[in-house]
Amino acid sequence: MTGVDETSWVELYRALEKPLYNVVYRWLWDSMESQDGVQEAFLRCWHARARIRPEGFKAFVYRTALNLASNRRRARKLWRLVSFESLPEEPADTRDGAPVLSRDVQRAIDGLPETLKRVLLLCELAGMSYGEVAAIVGVREGTVGSRRNRGLALLRERLQPPQELPDVDRA
Repeated sequence: MTGVDETSWVELYRALEKPLYNVVYRWLWDSMESQDGVQEAFLRCWHARARIRPEGFKAFVYRTALNLASNRRRARKLWRLVSFESLPEEPADTRDGAPVLSRDVQRAIDGLPETLKRVLLLCELAGMSYGEVAAIVGVREGTVGSRRNRGLALLRERLQPPQELPDVDRA
């Protein structure tokens, strides 16, 4: 089995670093932690490059980065619970012109079940095909589609302004 050679690895890094950062940032909402997570994912890929087939590299690095981001997020929640820190009111700065999302949007994304959130971020932010996402998360393409649709429906539902009840005069 041939792995990813150094030249290919550098090309893959250049092509995937920014889209991967955008997905990880939406998971962590912290630019420094996101940069660290992306770098750690690529470092792990570098160490495993002899075992990774070039066609499987993208799935491997995204899966690694999302797992690292999940671990960082869990550790951060635990640390905040233990240290009684409050969440910041404003999101951390962004990188490369990525838009700052409102706290409502962040909360809606954060509130999604992890399985839906992964699929939604990979499809919508990374622009991946259902086949690519299926390889990363380990499910069938049809499952990717249904999870994406369900995630989008939940986001729309959570972000929709509350409906006011009509004022009914009682005579």
